[in-house]
Amino acid sequence: MTFQANRITAVLVVKAVEPSLAFWEQTLGFTKVAEVPHGDALGFAMLVKDGTEVMLQSEASVREDLGVTDGSAVSGTSTALFMDVSDLGEVERALGDYPLALPRRTTFYGMHEFGVREPGGHLVVFAQKADG
Repeated sequence: MTFQANRITAVLVVKAVEPSLAFWEQTLGFTKVAEVPHGDALGFAMLVKDGTEVMLQSEASVREDLGVTDGSAVSGTSTALFMDVSDLGEVERALGDYPLALPRRTTFYGMHEFGVREPGGHLVVFAQKADG
């Protein structure tokens, strides 16, 4: 292959953009850099933090983009994100009492990690390299 892959960005398909947007902005400190309305709600939002990017798109907007008219659900709740962070304790403090989907553990591949489900249903695993 001769092409260069410059970046892969997750697009999380959610029932409604607004609840997930609040989670990413207010809880994790991401900044919304773009949004696209869809009817009387948001259809899409792009967020960034420290050189990383995540996009949120509503199921209704995806169905319209793909021309799906049979009411098919376009749900991405089987998507999981693995986020390597510099300070796992800081993420835990930011999340406060947000419910855990994956309790804190140390993996066989040398990472301390835990996970939550963001409001759209996607698993987000936060990880930091274990010391020595």
